[in-house]
Amino acid sequence: MSLYSIGEVARICGINPVTLRAWQRRYGLLKPQRTEGGHRLFNDDDLDTIRTILSWINRGIPVGQVKSLLEGKVEALPGGWSQGEHRLLTALQDGRSNKVRQLIIELGREYPAASFVNNILRPLRERLSSGDSRLLMMRSQLDGLIIEHAVMCMNAARKRPGTPATLTGWGHTDSTELWLEAIVRCEEGMQVEILPVPLDEPHLENLSGSQILLWSEGKLTQIQRQRLLNWVEQGLSIILLGSSAVILSAGEDEPHEESEPALLPHDESHTILQMVPLRKEGKK
Repeated sequence: MSLYSIGEVARICGINPVTLRAWQRRYGLLKPQRTEGGHRLFNDDDLDTIRTILSWINRGIPVGQVKSLLEGKVEALPGGWSQGEHRLLTALQDGRSNKVRQLIIELGREYPAASFVNNILRPLRERLSSGDSRLLMMRSQLDGLIIEHAVMCMNAARKRPGTPATLTGWGHTDSTELWLEAIVRCEEGMQVEILPVPLDEPHLENLSGSQILLWSEGKLTQIQRQRLLNWVEQGLSIILLGSSAVILSAGEDEPHEESEPALLPHDESHTILQMVPLRKEGKK
């Protein structure tokens, strides 16, 4: 049976080594072997266990309940995400910034970054957006701590091998979304730099040596579509993020050029762009 280091397991399963350590130390979910030097070694059965854990977590099962599920002692209960969201909200309502900071670090270790961001932080921000000035104040406090956590993740990612990436907003966007996306991309192995102020006219040509993560909201205008086409023709590597990517990948805009950016779905929130010539009718 093959053996894998914690770094290899992290790459295979798409999960941060910090999370794997937390699952072992705090929850006893994993029991890796050790080398003579004390380094963890995982086998194929461990990989299967990790994938099972991820499947339960993605269904909203609290990580603290997973060990009993693995041992077959209980039936799965829903509500894990709402529990994490409630804990953060309670700390915000009590004005305990240090507690919120501690919870963000704790939950960020226990859950894969994409699950934590998409199922706890983003829903909580949305919940705090539709209310009075007191709720908006709490959202502002939360945003500050999200940015703080994102910077910590970005600094940690720079200490590991990774793909250079620049994350920026295009047009009117929620700038905190850039920091949330940075948390996710760092766990995916990117070394992220953020341009924190969204730009109406970004000059992406200056970023040709980097993977470009472009966050945009709403339906792209014809001018924006043409600019996107021009960037791709120049050989820029662009991942379109935000609702613009969802709209574009859903095919709501009709092709209007002889060649268009082909939209390759990567997940529900973004689209990879590449050039694919369109066929012309009547030509062999």
